[in-house]
Amino acid sequence: MNKKMKAISIGMVMVLLTLTSAACAKKESGGEAEAGGKNVKLDFVWFSDGNEGAIMKDIIKDYEAKNTNVKVNMIEVPYKDLSTKLKTMIAGGEPPALARISTTELGGFAKQAVDLSESNGGLEKYTGQFVDSLKPFYVVNNKAVAAPMDVTANGLIYNKTLFDKAGVKVPSSPDNVWTWDEFSAALKQVMEKGGAKYGLVWDFTPQRWSTILYQFGGSLMSPDGAKATINNEAGVQAVEYFKKLHTDGIAPTSVWLGGENPNNLFRSGTVAAHLAGNWMISNYKDISNFEWGVTYMPKAKQRSSVPGGKFAMAFKNSGVEKEATDFINYITTKEVNAKYTQEALFLSPRKDNAKLDYAFGKEMMEVFSNELNNTVPAAAEDWSKQTIVPKFSNELKKTISEIIVGKITGQAGLDKVAGLIDKAIGEEKK
Repeated sequence: MNKKMKAISIGMVMVLLTLTSAACAKKESGGEAEAGGKNVKLDFVWFSDGNEGAIMKDIIKDYEAKNTNVKVNMIEVPYKDLSTKLKTMIAGGEPPALARISTTELGGFAKQAVDLSESNGGLEKYTGQFVDSLKPFYVVNNKAVAAPMDVTANGLIYNKTLFDKAGVKVPSSPDNVWTWDEFSAALKQVMEKGGAKYGLVWDFTPQRWSTILYQFGGSLMSPDGAKATINNEAGVQAVEYFKKLHTDGIAPTSVWLGGENPNNLFRSGTVAAHLAGNWMISNYKDISNFEWGVTYMPKAKQRSSVPGGKFAMAFKNSGVEKEATDFINYITTKEVNAKYTQEALFLSPRKDNAKLDYAFGKEMMEVFSNELNNTVPAAAEDWSKQTIVPKFSNELKKTISEIIVGKITGQAGLDKVAGLIDKAIGEEKK
């Protein structure tokens, strides 16, 4: 080999070595898209209410197939243990990459959460994907501390068989919803002509009761959370109307005073309507002794539901913040979230998924979605304050029961609850 050929050969070897080294370095630094980047494990703390865990596992398989360097390790815990599990992991210096949490935990872990909007075009662009009524839950100090995965709403389920027998037509459009007086009159007619034993059952929870509070123009607290407002004129009107539904015999006292299960009462076929959450669509789909459906709730001063839901949160100091954020971005895309919410019979929190092709209850879900889109900001502002709400919610439930039986007036009862709210707010400021 002459000197010229030898020099060319050595040069080619050097070039190949350089290219190989660069490729290896790129792969190790996570820059090689085809190889997927550095290998990471994402611990995902998860709880399930129904079949959504199995659905998420399928979604994870799809994600891992597209991102071969990522392994998502689902750590399943009962919901009652969720908060303790997260606190233990964080206190031990090993926070999970991410977790599925409810509105109850959002505020408590906000300081440990990654701001998801920071790498997604800013807060306004990020929150613009999701229904506005959820914003107070997951936006804390102008940071998106979590991403909505599904959303819940309160609404009205009715016994179509009894309404048809009584000749009562339910509102077919959000443009012609009943007033509360019109709704009460319709329920009385279904009781008299349709044979319903009761007109309306209403879940025994402060959150479900607050639906009528917002419809009458009331709220639990001021928008800034500085003082109680539950005992103003609108609040008193709402609780007095709620009492009237019971004294008029439209609503059975057995639910709010005796702890009777409203689901069982509705299932019996003797109740005209049930004010409950959208998750009851899945619960009631096996009813075969009568026809049922969903219609629009009545309004007082305004329409309103009460939102809730589940969220995905990524945690700081996990060492895989970027990968956790990328995964959350994936599961909250239009297509993936549609699959998740459709199969689990959940409402989607995305504005562009308001109408999904559910295997069951498609039109019913759309009514609940409409209720959500007509919800006043106060509903989320109140229930997002989860460091304050637990300090008075049980007493509120007890006081409403006392108002129903006439043990205390609406004004006096709500004044008492307002005192507890103000006390809780004061403790929060210390």
